[in-house]
Amino acid sequence: MEVSIHEAKTHLSSLLDRVSLGEEVVITRAGEPVARLVRVERSRRDRVLGRGKGDFEVPDDFNDPLPDEVFGHILKVSC
Repeated sequence: MEVSIHEAKTHLSSLLDRVSLGEEVVITRAGEPVARLVRVERSRRDRVLGRGKGDFEVPDDFNDPLPDEVFGHILKVSC
């Protein structure tokens, strides 16, 4: 699809919707192509189980209830 700069400025949001679906949009100035809008392909990094092993340690008291002074502070801040 080709659009002029004026059309691109006026309809940018809808053009981006089309681009996100895989359509390519060429922007022209005085009928000459000057830019191309294309969808950005995000690189997907696979998660590797255990990648952070040894980087941190979960303390033994991790699941223990919070001390009253910490819990009280949280209640004051969130209210």
